[in-house]
Amino acid sequence: MVDYVSHQTPGTVVIDTENTFLYLVLNDGQALRYGIGVGREGFTWSGEQTVARKTAWPDWRPPAEMISRQPYLPRFMAGGPGNPLGARAMYLGETEFRIHGTNKPDTIGKRVSSGCIRLTNDDVMDLYERVKVGAKVIVLPATAARRPSQGAPPDAAFQTPDQASPSQRS
Repeated sequence: MVDYVSHQTPGTVVIDTENTFLYLVLNDGQALRYGIGVGREGFTWSGEQTVARKTAWPDWRPPAEMISRQPYLPRFMAGGPGNPLGARAMYLGETEFRIHGTNKPDTIGKRVSSGCIRLTNDDVMDLYERVKVGAKVIVLPATAARRPSQGAPPDAAFQTPDQASPSQRS
């Protein structure tokens, strides 16, 4: 748990793309913080969505755009420990983006995805139990996701993120 200034409703998810953290707002002054992996250059996005549905051990069907870039990918992979979506997935609106786990925890804190937000499997299982279908998800643009010392937006954390251990939940 971290100190976090927000005017968002408890249960809102705020994704700080720049600093690779996801915040689950608990109240006006606190949030749970999770280390995340985010979209690589050219695959970042920002905006507001809602959690449309949640799935445990989701199947994976790479989108057509991903297959055209990486034709060696399987067209389908059943859910399970080897699946790149990991243990849980929360689907964002009508988009192809998800908040999901990963079977590659070394990617947390890095910019490697095609736009999805990834957490360690332990962290995504914890978040999955806390976030409700219909919850608001705010993805901050990288340029607006500044550290507090740079004139923080209303939904920035009080604490400067600990870059030494981005995969650790606070």
